[in-house]
Amino acid sequence: MSAPKGALVLGHGAGGGVGAADLVAVTQAAQAEELSVALVEQPYRVAGKRSPAPAHQLDAAWIAVVAGLRAGPLGELLLIVGGRSSGARVACRTAAEVGAAGVLCLAFPLIPPGRSKSTAGTATSRLPELDQVKLPMLVIQGANDPFGMPPSRRGRKVVQVPGDHGLRRGVGSISGAVRPWLRQVIRRSEERV
Repeated sequence: MSAPKGALVLGHGAGGGVGAADLVAVTQAAQAEELSVALVEQPYRVAGKRSPAPAHQLDAAWIAVVAGLRAGPLGELLLIVGGRSSGARVACRTAAEVGAAGVLCLAFPLIPPGRSKSTAGTATSRLPELDQVKLPMLVIQGANDPFGMPPSRRGRKVVQVPGDHGLRRGVGSISGAVRPWLRQVIRRSEERV
């Protein structure tokens, strides 16, 4: 096998682990594009807890794991980060600090649980977490996701797939969206060298 073209580091959602069907689909798509993939399980899950830690603790743990991967098996590979739901939020908040070249979000929870979709443009929206990312970004969102639909903008492509926040109905569509985007991020990085 030839050397990997880059690395994709993925985090899980608040209520699940790294075995989620959409994370598995993205892993397979990335491997087909010759990327190494690391699936990161947050410390609260490793400890057997069901509730996520506060955001600053999730971010610190993620940054430490990515730094360890960069110091070891991933070395100087092109780095793309991402995750599903809560993991996508962590990836967005830390992308610049870990030196990512792109961010992949699955089921980004734009609107906090218990809020209405009409709050998508208000202070309760998590849109600023997406907007702070100044890198190529792909968001794959269920068409009926109760946590809202992020808007596309320059540098941020949003792909709607069938289903809701779980993305189980849309899992078959994920690879078709991820693979060309990964190729584009890799090509863009190679052109800069």
